Amino acid sequence: MVKRTGKTVKKKENIVLASGTFDLLHLGHVKYLEGAKKAGGKNAKLVVIVARDKTVEKRKGAKPIMPEEQRRALVESLKVVDKALLGYEDFDIGMVIERIKPDVIAVGHDQNGIEEQVRTAVTQRNLPVQVVKISKFGRRDKLNSSLKIKRKITQLYKR
Repeated sequence: MVKRTGKTVKKKENIVLASGTFDLLHLGHVKYLEGAKKAGGKNAKLVVIVARDKTVEKRKGAKPIMPEEQRRALVESLKVVDKALLGYEDFDIGMVIERIKPDVIAVGHDQNGIEEQVRTAVTQRNLPVQVVKISKFGRRDKLNSSLKIKRKITQLYKR
């Protein structure tokens, strides 16, 4: 809050929207969300949309390992996250944008399809929303993706 001439004026919070599956939560996810919140500036509030099980299955061809409500609860428990919500059953980024009314939408380095949908929705609706792409965290040999973690588990326990 800022005090001016005897009045207290609350600084505007920038709402940042991020989304993902967040299956097998790992440090890459945390770094993505930290980067997303940072993109909103000093007074940013981070709202995260966690993909529904059906949406993940439709987009990736397989169900996530962890159920949607557990993934949402884990994401919301992260210090950097202000609110985590489950996405719509029928994925529609336009509906999400209208519901959350973000100032910034952060997409991950591997969310090219989502990035294109977000940019199209923002342009079609002529919204004053900044779209930012968050860089990948870590080196190639690090366990910084759910797929790498799944492969490592398979290698270790394949006997």
